[in-house]
Amino acid sequence: MDRLIKSGSGWRIGWNPQAEEYKGLVGSEDWAIELTEAELNDFCRLFGQLAETMTQMAEELMESERIACEAESELLWMEVEGYPHAYSLRLIVNGGRRCEGYWSEEVVGDLLQAAQMLKVF
Repeated sequence: MDRLIKSGSGWRIGWNPQAEEYKGLVGSEDWAIELTEAELNDFCRLFGQLAETMTQMAEELMESERIACEAESELLWMEVEGYPHAYSLRLIVNGGRRCEGYWSEEVVGDLLQAAQMLKVF
């Protein structure tokens, strides 16, 4: 499979199976972080878990209530914050690079869809 980069307004995510170390990429229009395959896998998995939690919380919260949820692996820390239907995403890479990324609530839905489809062959 060749290199794949999906992007939209305010987000991008990529996969390059031929890359030596950093096979993944996440970012926005203004910045990007290269990720190892394990980091990219954790990003997609944790992002999916956080999105599912936000969906489940919709029934528990009043319409005006905001919530923050965190998920973490040995490689990444991630947080969503906002309303169950509209929330931002923050990422911290715990590895030697110590990178941080952020996506606004306007783009998280599209990024989530792309992350879920990225490595589906």
